Amino acid sequence: MQRQVVLIVLFIIAIVAGVLIYRNMTPSGARSNHVWEFLTDPASHADWKRAAGTRCGASPFLFPTDGMVGFLWDDSFRPGHRHQGIDIFAGTEAGVTPVIAAYDGYLTRLADWKASVILRVPSDPLQPGRQVWLYYTHMANLEGDSYISADFPPGTRELFVTAGTLLGYQGNYSGDPGNPTGVHLHFSIVRDDGSGNFLNELAIKNTYDPSPYLGLELNAKNSAGEVPLCADSLPR
Repeated sequence: MQRQVVLIVLFIIAIVAGVLIYRNMTPSGARSNHVWEFLTDPASHADWKRAAGTRCGASPFLFPTDGMVGFLWDDSFRPGHRHQGIDIFAGTEAGVTPVIAAYDGYLTRLADWKASVILRVPSDPLQPGRQVWLYYTHMANLEGDSYISADFPPGTRELFVTAGTLLGYQGNYSGDPGNPTGVHLHFSIVRDDGSGNFLNELAIKNTYDPSPYLGLELNAKNSAGEVPLCADSLPR
């Protein structure tokens, strides 16, 4: 019995140690720490934020909301997870921070979408002729009360919007009131299926890395856990 207790204790210690190592020794874990640090005291890290509507150098997309880029495409902020887009944290309450269109496109909001919209961009600015889709989500509160602009009611399809158009406000909706996401915008670039429809955004293979579209220097594969900043603002 005593041996079993010892083994159980060692097993628990190993799990805790693994989590600590992950949080402190991987780039994704380091970014998790930065997010926590920022959300704890946003005013002390104003230099980590970008403003909605700004642009990094000659990048094609406007930055879609105010805030700090906390997680990147292909990040793994929990073991086994591969993030399909970027998460931008404003450090404000839900329903306060505006979200805008990053590029001209045709907006769709499916009838059951409480927190999400998607914009069809007929010609990818980085690969002309290729159609892509810009997906925005978490724009509702915990209970699913939507923060999407009233201009885009459920069932909206193929409504043209220009870059900079107000789409809604950052929220923390996850589909489960007991599991809030934290107030942020999840922004991703979704592949077209070749027949004019968007693929399932939940699979990373169906998305593209948004970093070059926004002029971010870093992505999850080549960073050491730094806070992602505008490429033209980083030292060379």
